[in-house]
Amino acid sequence: MFRKIALAIAFSPRMEALIAESKRLKDLFQAELLLIHVGEKTVVLEEKLNELLDKHGLSQNDVKIIWAEGKPAKRILQTCEAENVDLLVAGALKSESILNYYIGSIARKIIRNSKCSVLTLIEPLVKPTPFDKVVINGTEQDQTPQVIQKGLEWCKLDGARQVFVVNEIKMYGLKMATAGEGNEEEIAIARRKLVADEVAYVNDILKDLDKGDLKVNVKVTCGKWAIELAKFAEDVKADLLIVGDEGKLGFLDRLFPHDLEEILNNLPCNLLILKK
Repeated sequence: MFRKIALAIAFSPRMEALIAESKRLKDLFQAELLLIHVGEKTVVLEEKLNELLDKHGLSQNDVKIIWAEGKPAKRILQTCEAENVDLLVAGALKSESILNYYIGSIARKIIRNSKCSVLTLIEPLVKPTPFDKVVINGTEQDQTPQVIQKGLEWCKLDGARQVFVVNEIKMYGLKMATAGEGNEEEIAIARRKLVADEVAYVNDILKDLDKGDLKVNVKVTCGKWAIELAKFAEDVKADLLIVGDEGKLGFLDRLFPHDLEEILNNLPCNLLILKK
């Protein structure tokens, strides 16, 4: 699924945990591992990095290290493209005032412009564990079949115990307002049909996929998909939320919040954004 994984390192207090998590993913996908640091290369930093790599069973033959200078987001993106990276791992930032996580400005630029998939970890662990409970976005979009397929591949390989595919009833308020002109029974029938249609959309994708031993639950929500998806992931205490990419954001998207921005503003859990 991923042949080359990159980790952007900044010698922060969580660097060791991010290295440990990346090592787990390297082993899981049997992939190459690339470390990227944008900033000054010193003997002290190099020694510190080598110590951490040794501590987690990574020799210099297991890892390629690139030291670069310049604007962090730009250099990380350039390096990932030049090295044909499939997955970039990054850490989220934690708010000082409340217990939530968010994407910093550099990581946001990377997510918007990266040509490879991006995994954002909110609480990387020095002793990593598999993602046990996973939520996959099943809202009807062009990339949804691929997102579900790749999401299930990840879950099978990682041995996920619970998998939820969450779909949204589009224009629920408008459709129910129209149905509201009937009696209670007609309204209930209309509501059940809306739910059944969205479940059928997901099941039509799932029927052709190899689910292995996974137990896949299809859930339906109503409301703005990104907000409801994040809320669902938070409610079930998911370890990982998997979504697709919305493509390159333009000028108007920077003025008005995009759907994916709703998730980036307040991460409910670890987030994997799959690029085409």
